[in-house]
Amino acid sequence: MKAFMDRDFLLETPTAQRLFHDYAEVTPILDYHCHINPREIAEDRKFENITQVWLGGDHYKWRQMRSNGVDEKYITGDATDREKFQKWAETLEKAIGNPLYHWSHLELQRYFGYHGALNGRTAQEVWDLCNAKLAQDDMTVRNLIKKSGVTLICTTDDPVDTLEWHDKIAADDSFDVQVLPAWRPDKAMNLEKPEYLDYIKQLSDVSGVAIDSFDSLKKALEVRIEYFASKGCSVSDHALEYVMYEPASDDQIDSILKKRLGGGSVTRQEELQFKTAFMLFVGSVYAKKGWVMQLHYGCKRDNNEKIYKSLGPDTGVDCINNYAPSSQTADFLNALLMTGNLPKTILYSLNPNDNEAIGTILGCFQGSDAIGKIQQGSAWWFNDHKVGMINQMTSLANLGLLGNFVGMLTDSRSFLSYTRHEYFRRIMCNLIGGWVENGEYPDDQVSLEAIVKDISYRNAIRYFGFKLDPDMKLTGDRNEY
Repeated sequence: MKAFMDRDFLLETPTAQRLFHDYAEVTPILDYHCHINPREIAEDRKFENITQVWLGGDHYKWRQMRSNGVDEKYITGDATDREKFQKWAETLEKAIGNPLYHWSHLELQRYFGYHGALNGRTAQEVWDLCNAKLAQDDMTVRNLIKKSGVTLICTTDDPVDTLEWHDKIAADDSFDVQVLPAWRPDKAMNLEKPEYLDYIKQLSDVSGVAIDSFDSLKKALEVRIEYFASKGCSVSDHALEYVMYEPASDDQIDSILKKRLGGGSVTRQEELQFKTAFMLFVGSVYAKKGWVMQLHYGCKRDNNEKIYKSLGPDTGVDCINNYAPSSQTADFLNALLMTGNLPKTILYSLNPNDNEAIGTILGCFQGSDAIGKIQQGSAWWFNDHKVGMINQMTSLANLGLLGNFVGMLTDSRSFLSYTRHEYFRRIMCNLIGGWVENGEYPDDQVSLEAIVKDISYRNAIRYFGFKLDPDMKLTGDRNEY
């Protein structure tokens, strides 16, 4: 029997162990998509206890606590932090096979030196240990980032954001990790939302453009894109139900928006037509500026109306949307291509059944202007577990070039989530190592080193155009198992 989460956790063969320990483990982390708060980096936040780190905004954990029958008081309510931690520990004990079990224990090992198992019986011991560690001077947000081997972070930012915290971070020479904004204009696109008119007023104010037509909306967005670009932004991100393609004339789109700006409602067809025009416009701007367009789709959000009304979005009541037509995704990309405005694009579907469809779409739109120009994003959200990652990488290998894959991201609100990169790298090395051991790929260390380091780090540098050393290696002892 193997020891619990030891040095060779998830590494089943000698080749897998060599690939991870010699190459993946010593390669830095580039986190090109996350939801952490740049203010907390600028202010170098220090957490009072482990509950603040783990449960403050982690709806992954909230879902599992609800699945364990935990009262909302101990999840998002007014229970003490110690009480909430106890309920999480009791829940985690039952999470056998769940990635949260692995992630939580990787975090306990790497950041707190705890190699036992967290459960209801050990909760007090772990609570005391973690809180004592968090009280140390070197456990601030910035130090956690540095300890994790992170070189660059892209946050997620709205067009109306001032980016003031990014300015403060960039001006501080004592912190050498790049923290760049990423453009997330969903609120400017979602004209069906009840808060849309209030948001458009905000966008008008911050851009200095009176938005009363589709042309003026486009102008306001361009003003803000230029502002974001001046702060180092080169990455966009969009949350979509699916990649729609419902084209309409310019006059139709203008009429739809004016109706909504006048306080009227729009039909579902008009909504899709407007969103198609919006995405075609911003996609063309991204292509001209050399930005990467990330499309996250396949999610049905806010399904539990009671929780949504009480807690708002991103609180653990979302699910997979099984409607994500590959034909419309292909048509959308083709429409950009035919106008000469297809940017580098990463496709993420929340539905794992879309893996093969995405894999075939990629091959339709690759070109010599960028290596792996159209990418399949890493297994996302409900899929970033062992099976989901294996399936995504296997599908990509079957239908494309796994060696050009831009690899993992945290997609997280926690400063301890960088162990997700380690989790991914272990799974990736085990997958590749298995193919080598099975005689499906030669034991060519030059090629294997390049593939592992590229997927872990270097491909993302090249793809996004970040100013980083692709051959940087981590220093210090990272073998604390």
